[in-house]
Amino acid sequence: MRLARFTQDDGYRLFAGDAGGWVPVSGIDGFEHVRRLTDLLGTARRRELAERLAGQPGGRRTELPLTEAATVTDSGDIWGAGLNYRGHAGDLETRQPASGPGSYLRPRTCLIGNGGHIELPSQSKRVTAEAELGLVIGTECKNVGRAQWREVVAGVTAVLDMTAEDVIRENPRYIPWAKGFDTFCSIGPQLVTLDEFGDDQLASLRVSTVRNAEVVASAQVSEMKYDLGYLVEYFTAGRTLAPGTVICTGTPGAAVISPGDSITAVVEGVGTLAHTVK
Repeated sequence: MRLARFTQDDGYRLFAGDAGGWVPVSGIDGFEHVRRLTDLLGTARRRELAERLAGQPGGRRTELPLTEAATVTDSGDIWGAGLNYRGHAGDLETRQPASGPGSYLRPRTCLIGNGGHIELPSQSKRVTAEAELGLVIGTECKNVGRAQWREVVAGVTAVLDMTAEDVIRENPRYIPWAKGFDTFCSIGPQLVTLDEFGDDQLASLRVSTVRNAEVVASAQVSEMKYDLGYLVEYFTAGRTLAPGTVICTGTPGAAVISPGDSITAVVEGVGTLAHTVK
């Protein structure tokens, strides 16, 4: 199942297949007043939504492009894993952490929709953009075991993550500050539920950072140092994650961006985020 929204206020739409297009969730019996992602993430609720859609007579359904979709998440925190691929550690000329991934928490005010402009802040002279796979938490959870990670994750999405890299090089303790500028994160353009992927399929997904149509860095999810189950266990350890929380799982490599650049995050089989730099 795939969920997206096309304006901030329009509510979510469900992709009903190539012939069906994007169906407004609010037009499905029993979901007329649903506007928030958290109302759709629980396992039972997603199953009910799929059943209602299958039993509903066909109406007018629309083909809508994802090129300018609003950010797919509307609630929860944004956590991130740093240096989870060897390539990105090489970008920063540092070693991958051995006792767990680097981590950060960023404000929701940094989010933009797909196709939005990235604004370079005057406080940094070297900003990088990084493609990532995002995990969207589906149910409130805490202390999730590594083997149970699928039980609390509703689906996956693409992420484009910006960093004021010169600030990080000056002092790695500044990570949240360096990632919290306005327009510094894009999540979407759709959420794809986990039932579409087996473990092997997830591991084979390729994540690519593309600048001006040139692939700067690319790797499969299997090349992460800390796998998806480990990351869920790590970020839920001793803390409660709310539905809608996104865990950004790390990037295969970063691209330095300048005004006029186009930058794209591609997660094959999941989604593409494309932005220009101001």
